[in-house]
Amino acid sequence: MSIARRVGSRVPSPRTALATVGARSEQVRPHWAARLEDVKNAVVGRGLRRLHWDLRLQPFHGYGSSTRVRVMAKVLYSSPGTPADFHDQPVHDMRTMAVRGWRNFAAQVVPYSTVHVLLGGQEFSVRADRSGIVDAEIDIDLPPGDHQAVLWTVPGNEVTADITVFPTEASVGLVSDIDDTVMVTWLPRPLLAFWNAFVVHQSSRQVVPGMPMLYQRLAREHTTMPVMYLSTGAWNVFPVLKRFLYKNGYPDGPLLLTDWGPTNTGFFRSGRAHKERALRRLVADFPGMRWILVGDDGQHDPSIYADFASELPDHVEAILLRQLTESEQLLAHGTLRPLAQQRRGTHAPSMATAPDGHGLLAELERAGELP
Repeated sequence: MSIARRVGSRVPSPRTALATVGARSEQVRPHWAARLEDVKNAVVGRGLRRLHWDLRLQPFHGYGSSTRVRVMAKVLYSSPGTPADFHDQPVHDMRTMAVRGWRNFAAQVVPYSTVHVLLGGQEFSVRADRSGIVDAEIDIDLPPGDHQAVLWTVPGNEVTADITVFPTEASVGLVSDIDDTVMVTWLPRPLLAFWNAFVVHQSSRQVVPGMPMLYQRLAREHTTMPVMYLSTGAWNVFPVLKRFLYKNGYPDGPLLLTDWGPTNTGFFRSGRAHKERALRRLVADFPGMRWILVGDDGQHDPSIYADFASELPDHVEAILLRQLTESEQLLAHGTLRPLAQQRRGTHAPSMATAPDGHGLLAELERAGELP
């Protein structure tokens, strides 16, 4: 997860102070792969500036409470003449659904750029990290509902980012995995991961049967329920996932993705650590919320959710796990059976398992969790 810069407050919070300390410590001992990537970004960036390439922003879906919101985006170089709103297409615009996935990974990021944010009639300045990612918390008073923030680096390249402010009365939220939970990807297998991310047309991805209906049913039962999509996928595929969710009838909501490539501590980021940090951040941001955690049994979702529920049982409403088929298990981790799951504690929340959304819905109705 990138380091966030808090704005709109004179005195930094403990979270901001810890982020700053973490940033300094990471800068002291960067991994050699991260140093190599920094050199590559600097050299390529200088070359693109000489060719008069422009800075463009790719906005992501942010969220927050009535007093603080999280704004996320990515700063990229684009060839001369690229429209300022190239990455700002509305989700219902399906013109790019036929684009092959590799194009999402071909752009050059712009590290440490200053980005201006206009939201609720107030202007703020935030800064991208070494990967060109903007991830900033802004103290601002906003009513619940959907808002739009205007982001720009220089006048003329403005884009809009959706910001969802969760209602104060919301007591139940939903956190959903993506790969093999809402869409069939078999992502952990390297060959299929490459094929799905870089070759297959975006429009050919398959939905897990019954999952959209399950989420819609939960949203009707909990009318103020926030919906968050948590994945170890890269921010590069944000438009792919956003349009997939819209096209297949999933409730709209922010995506919490990560950044691929070297870090200051190693070659790749830990997907498990990313999910654990994201869950704990949601608890810190919304201390009164109980979460329905949805995932699959092909990788580490069961143990991540079980650990989380054991540590913070008051913040877990239920755990729903999609059971992969034997062939999907084989593709996921090389065996025909699910990975070993951690034993649940005595105060564990309700758990339902089924092969698809239809089965999970039936399990919830059988258990009396849904009328």
